[in-house]
Amino acid sequence: MDREWEQAARTGDAAALVRLRAVNIDVDARDRYGQTALMLAAVRGHLDAVRLLVDWGADLDVTAKYRLSALMLAILNHHAGVARVLIEAGADLSLQGSGAPGFAGRTARDLAAERGLESLFPDASP
Repeated sequence: MDREWEQAARTGDAAALVRLRAVNIDVDARDRYGQTALMLAAVRGHLDAVRLLVDWGADLDVTAKYRLSALMLAILNHHAGVARVLIEAGADLSLQGSGAPGFAGRTARDLAAERGLESLFPDASP
């Protein structure tokens, strides 16, 4: 992953993302940990950056450590607005985390329920 691209995603610098995207940066490039710009922005709650990346067609369902997706990372960090954008964009709700206690076998819906964010899934059945 391009260093500037990674930094722009981590800090939510939408202007830098736009500038770098104009020179054909791969929107789904991964950092050394396997995370994409969407994941880096989502985990930190950078809503504007997430919206840009989604609009550019970023893969919503890439997973990295513990098989966590951008949606799951947003939920784990209580970024409901970011999670809502990812859900509305069509993030895969059936993905399951793995490995670490607290993630193994859990979906985004499970993680949300455990964190008091059930309202992200209003149509959830008990």
